[in-house]
Amino acid sequence: MNIIQTKIPDVLIIETPVFGDNRGFFMESYNKQVFSKAGIEHDFIQDNHSYSAEAGTLRGLHYQLSPAAQTKLVRVLAGAIYDVAVDIRKNSATYGEWVAVILSESNKRQLLIPKGFAHGFCTISPHTQVAYKVDSLYSKENDRGILWSDHELGIDWPSTNVILSDKDQLHPTFKEADNDF
Repeated sequence: MNIIQTKIPDVLIIETPVFGDNRGFFMESYNKQVFSKAGIEHDFIQDNHSYSAEAGTLRGLHYQLSPAAQTKLVRVLAGAIYDVAVDIRKNSATYGEWVAVILSESNKRQLLIPKGFAHGFCTISPHTQVAYKVDSLYSKENDRGILWSDHELGIDWPSTNVILSDKDQLHPTFKEADNDF
């Protein structure tokens, strides 16, 4: 397994071995023992899967307050995304900073996003499927978000003409958002 540091040390790009031949490929996307030996020890308890029909579909920026905060391990099954993690930990040296990574079916990379980060992605190809593990169940009462286009964050999204859910259009700015990190 190859672990690549991003500009925010706690957000990691993970590359697991891919074995290909004339039939296609095989990869072990998650093995608790292998991840644990690499120092990545999270008790993932739920898998989520989303499908976006059109390129430019933006989901986020989402997070959950404590005690329901989630670590996420994100990967793309089909298509490609511009995946963003924003540090919302108030005492962090990288508070308010963000990192973006292209995840795709072809590069087979995964992104580990720890608790204390808002997460969002924009599809950069149609018919994109994203799967991710979380270490805490969904909690409607702790569900929060930050406006994807907040100028203070200055996220360099691949598109400004995006497709949003009603909920994602109404998130507060970074400064206005509930935050207990």
